[in-house]
Amino acid sequence: MAIEVRIPTILRQYTDGQKAVEGNGDTLAALFADLETRHAGIQARIVDDGKLRRFVNVYLNDEDVRFLDSINTKLSDGDTVTILPAVAGGSV
Repeated sequence: MAIEVRIPTILRQYTDGQKAVEGNGDTLAALFADLETRHAGIQARIVDDGKLRRFVNVYLNDEDVRFLDSINTKLSDGDTVTILPAVAGGSV
């Protein structure tokens, strides 16, 4: 099962600069574990204690997985997963 994973600039140090990588897994948790086997260190930047990190947004085919089944969201062949760091802050 091939899943396209779009990588934000801040995490491309783990993917040798690649904007997108391919991964496998029937859930997001399995996909992130699979990515870790080829891109060491990336999983810890996305997942903490078995849950998505608070300031990382993950989208499955443009749907926020927090409104689906979070890290247990089921995946299908041909899906696209987009990882985006949350942006916060501003001026006073």
